[in-house]
Amino acid sequence: MTRACILIPTLVSTLALSACGEKNTFVPPPPRKVEVAVPLKETVTRYLESTGSTAAVNSTTLVARVQGFLEGIKYQDGDFVKAGQVLFVIEQKPYQLALEQAEAGLASAQASSTQTMADYKRQVDLAGKNIASQAALDQATAAKDAAVAKQKQAQVDIDQAKLNLSYTEVRAPFDGIVTSREVSLGQLVGAGSPTTLATIVQLEPIYANFSVSEIDVQEIRADMRARGITNEELRKIPVEVGLQSEQGYPHHGSLDYVAPSITAATGTLAVRAVFPNTDRALLPGYFVRVRIPRSQQPGSLLVPDRIVGSDQSGRYVLVVNKDDTVEQRKVVLGQQVGDLRVIKTGLTPDDRVVISGLMAVVAGEKIEPVLETIAKPEVMSKPEVAPKAEGQAKPEAAP
Repeated sequence: MTRACILIPTLVSTLALSACGEKNTFVPPPPRKVEVAVPLKETVTRYLESTGSTAAVNSTTLVARVQGFLEGIKYQDGDFVKAGQVLFVIEQKPYQLALEQAEAGLASAQASSTQTMADYKRQVDLAGKNIASQAALDQATAAKDAAVAKQKQAQVDIDQAKLNLSYTEVRAPFDGIVTSREVSLGQLVGAGSPTTLATIVQLEPIYANFSVSEIDVQEIRADMRARGITNEELRKIPVEVGLQSEQGYPHHGSLDYVAPSITAATGTLAVRAVFPNTDRALLPGYFVRVRIPRSQQPGSLLVPDRIVGSDQSGRYVLVVNKDDTVEQRKVVLGQQVGDLRVIKTGLTPDDRVVISGLMAVVAGEKIEPVLETIAKPEVMSKPEVAPKAEGQAKPEAAP
């Protein structure tokens, strides 16, 4: 065996023993990249939010006020009708004859009155000449007065006959939708008691009724006193509502009525708003979400609503401290603005909140923050709030 053949196995063995003597060390993976952002700082409108229901401004049952057979139905079920439009016609002939009879009675009374007036004047002349007795004058005076009374009664009979004749045409008292009829042609109506014919419902405008909690009432009253808002100005406050199937609050109206006292059973105050409803999108009985702008809050901090977590101790968000370590921060939430949520307390404008990887990131973990920007929502606006009273006028008592 040659010298070279002996050296090669020796060298391999030496390298193997040298490698086995080295110590293995763990190299940790780099921190994960996580998107963070500072809270959006904006002026936010503070709202009073509630739920309620819509109600018709007017809803009236149409009835037959005179007796007769139904001769005509002048609308189709569900029609929109104008105020004064004829909807039902009850047979008019008997009432037309009654009017003519009353007119004839008036003509007779006028003729009788003319005759008795002439007799009265003659008796007055004769009594002045001491030709007629006082008894004859008294008799002529009584006859004259009775004839005048009969003439007045005849005129009343005409007015009553005209009124009854007008009742044979049932007209719409206001613009609205008429429900399906509850009677048929040729049916006897108004016999003994008024007969329901149909119902008419006004849709323009429309009410929204809702309630305000006692605590909110106290805050509103204090705010009104501080800003000098009168009850008259309170009615100018805008109110917005939205249906369950709608995004946001697309229907705009104004405050219309505030109850004078708290309902003891519920501890709430009844409030009503009115809406033009020109497109008739709102129908009586709808459930609606209601909000009323109260004031502007400049410098409000907003974060995406989806990043807010909750546990047994309350609501929280994940923030990244100066050492790029994740912390759990307890917060107090305000109202929602689009996809963002107002944070009342718990954050500062410089805090970096975690906005991605929320399911994987845990408190105490060190990360590599990637700074992003929170987009301003489209719904961010500054709707009109109650105007501040001008001058030094003393505010009225708040409702």
